[in-house]
Amino acid sequence: MNNLSSLVHLHFDKQASELGDIEKRVLAKAHERKIISTDINAALKAEASVGERMADGIARIGGSWGFITTFLVFLVAWCAVNTVVLATRAFDPYPFIFLNLILSMIAAIQAPIIMMSQNRQAERDRFEAAKDYEVNLKAELEVLSLHQKIDLQVLTEIAALRDDIAKLTRKVGS
Repeated sequence: MNNLSSLVHLHFDKQASELGDIEKRVLAKAHERKIISTDINAALKAEASVGERMADGIARIGGSWGFITTFLVFLVAWCAVNTVVLATRAFDPYPFIFLNLILSMIAAIQAPIIMMSQNRQAERDRFEAAKDYEVNLKAELEVLSLHQKIDLQVLTEIAALRDDIAKLTRKVGS
C-alpha cells in the first residue's frame, strides 16, 4: 500500500489521470496520514477584503431587529417633529419629500451592499460544501482502509486456525 497509484486503483477503480483535483488532494493527504479538515471561518476571514468585511457587517446590522426598531423610532420621530412640533415651520412638511429622498438613497446604497454579502455567503456555502466533500471522501477512504486491514487480519487468523486444526488433526490421527 505504499504506492499511491495502487491506492487510486483500489479505492476509486480508475486511473490516477482520471481523478479530479479534489480527489487527488484527498488521496495524497490520506496517503500521508495528514488531516484535511480546516476551520472554514478562519480560512474565509483571512481571505476577506476590508470591503467584504464591511459589507458583511452592514448586512448583519441592516438585517437585525435592533436596526429595524431604531429606524422605526427615527421615522416616527421625523414625522412627529415635522407635523406636531414644527407645525408652522416644518423643514420637511407632509408628504415628507426630503425623508423619501433620504430613504431612497439609503435603499440605493444598502441593497447592493446586502447583495455583495449574499454573494459572499453563497461563495462561503460552496467552499463549505467542497470542504465537507473532501472530509467525507477522506473518511470513506479511511474506513475502506480499516476494512482492508481488518479483513487481512481476519484472513491471517483464519489461516493460523486452519494450520492449528491441521496439526491437531494429524496428532489425533496418529
